[in-house]
Amino acid sequence: MAVLSTTPSTPREGPSQAQIAGGMVAVAMALTVLQYAGVLPAWLHRIPEAWVPPFAPWLDAAFIFVREDLGLQVLTRWFAEGPLQFLLDTAANLLYGKRRWPNFEQIPWSAIAASAAVLGYYLGGWRLAALAGGTFVWTALIGQWKIAMETMSVLAVAAPLAFLIGIVLGIAAWKYAWVDRAIKPILSILQTLPFFTYLLPAVIFFKVGPTAGAVATIIYAIPPMILMTTLGLKKVSPEVVEAGKMSGCTRWQMLRHVYIPAARSEILVGVNQVIMLCLAMVVLTAFIGMPGLGAKLLAMMGSFKLGRSFEIGVTIVLIAVTLDRLSKAWVVKLPEHFEKGTPWWKRHKYMLAGIAAFTFFTVLGQFNEWFAEIGRRQSFSQGKEIDTAIKTFLAFDIVQGTTEKIRYVLNVWILNPFRDFLLSIPTFGLILVVVAGALALGGRKPAIFAAVFFGLVALSGWWDRSVITLYSVTSAVILATVIGLPIGILASRSETASRRVLLACDTAQTFPSFIYLIPAIMLFGITATSVVMSILIFAMVPLIRYTVEGLRGVPPEMTEAADMSGATRMQKLWNVQLPLALPTMAVGFNQAIMFAFFMVIIAAFIGTQDLGQELQKTLAGTDLGKNFVLGLCVALMALTFDMGIMSWAEKKKAQLGL
Repeated sequence: MAVLSTTPSTPREGPSQAQIAGGMVAVAMALTVLQYAGVLPAWLHRIPEAWVPPFAPWLDAAFIFVREDLGLQVLTRWFAEGPLQFLLDTAANLLYGKRRWPNFEQIPWSAIAASAAVLGYYLGGWRLAALAGGTFVWTALIGQWKIAMETMSVLAVAAPLAFLIGIVLGIAAWKYAWVDRAIKPILSILQTLPFFTYLLPAVIFFKVGPTAGAVATIIYAIPPMILMTTLGLKKVSPEVVEAGKMSGCTRWQMLRHVYIPAARSEILVGVNQVIMLCLAMVVLTAFIGMPGLGAKLLAMMGSFKLGRSFEIGVTIVLIAVTLDRLSKAWVVKLPEHFEKGTPWWKRHKYMLAGIAAFTFFTVLGQFNEWFAEIGRRQSFSQGKEIDTAIKTFLAFDIVQGTTEKIRYVLNVWILNPFRDFLLSIPTFGLILVVVAGALALGGRKPAIFAAVFFGLVALSGWWDRSVITLYSVTSAVILATVIGLPIGILASRSETASRRVLLACDTAQTFPSFIYLIPAIMLFGITATSVVMSILIFAMVPLIRYTVEGLRGVPPEMTEAADMSGATRMQKLWNVQLPLALPTMAVGFNQAIMFAFFMVIIAAFIGTQDLGQELQKTLAGTDLGKNFVLGLCVALMALTFDMGIMSWAEKKKAQLGL
């Protein structure tokens, strides 16, 4: 009798994520080949218009219901024309003499400069004092005091309001889990929405001008304050909390005297980010009639007066760097403690010095007009001379020849063919490529979101414009990677070079984004090359920064082990340093993409055919629905890349045990 022996069958494993992603790319390639062959059905190449849901009319109807039927516009207009206008008028009276009720007298420029110098000395010593005081001296002497103070008057109102709203919402998100869960997706969308999407609702609900600019600026600057407040409060050590409870603190006392002081550093970092985002946005609100540095810069660039544009750009940069350095110095400065019985004047000597300097120059300004206000005619502006020098430099044969060759190579050989190739890919094919990339990088969850997000972009009715936006972002980030990574790698080899490059990156990150248009326009004119170049410069900063930080952060024992094994410098870089630094570098790559999506909208000023150009057109009307659809297209594409790259970085960190 034969005995049949059976071995248990092992279950067959399904295809891996990499295989599935490869299959998606293969299908996309097949669809593209069929499209080139002219046999692909039209509905597979582009979604028919009949299939596109009327998102914009639906949103318009919703906005009309909220604005008119629910009466929200009545409330917002009351707030804009009442409390907010009062705050803006008060700041404007004090800073540049707007002559509105309550009719405060203008503060002399010299008094503000002297007070800023004292504050800088208190926070960071003589260097910071020279920077703070020198910035306001430059602004006055160059004849830009009034337009600078028009910008600063809105900033002086928007930043404190954004701070207060942000810290309250941050405390609520820390205290209540349901608030945290509800607010996180909203913050993610707000941080990726293009700034044009903030401007039109502000105009409709709060009227054109400083009030709309202030509201858009406040909303734009709130998210980092919420996130940093929540993060700081969650990081408070249990020992500190337990000590507060043992001392009998009430719930309010615990928050005020325990949690907030313990989270001081994170909260002040949030304040720094609020100030910088407010300054960036208040410059960009020039598109909705906000006077000040942004409006003047926009006018000068529009008329191609590069000399004046350069001067205004320097002023914006100096103000941005000054505010950034002052707020960062405030973060690291520890509270001073004095022995019991120390005289009051010793404990508050810097405040008294500031009051004395302010009073002295205010009185001096009453007797000498030069210390009170410097107009354009009395200024030392060299705008015309700089304009002539720039045009002379650009007229040199070697400069013209170089820029023309770069423009020709980029436009004819790289940018235009790449744009046409992306536009030729069928809609479903490009979605499959994006989903495949998200699956290979981050796994199933980012892939599902990529499919949903890009599917919504396809159904928006703005697919071709979205693809052109994607082409600009992708081209700029690839070029920024090619240029930025070698700079970061070379800088990471030396402590001195790393410090200098990181300082340059810190400084460049404080520049308002408008500034990056100036060198691009100067060298390449109003062309597609200028668009990519301005995005490239803006996006290259985080790439270099995180490459340096990632490579410098590799544990020394790992590099020593590579040296002991006889590895060459190149082998050590490729086999040890780069693999360990990749998670940090991925953060820089992700930020570069986010910066590129932000900058591509600003580059619409140069003249593009993407979503930014359409968004800019909506500011001339009341198409809130169209404005939001366009803004969400940008946000959804940006969120797709963000989720995929950050998921990959987290997985890589876990694999490396970082």
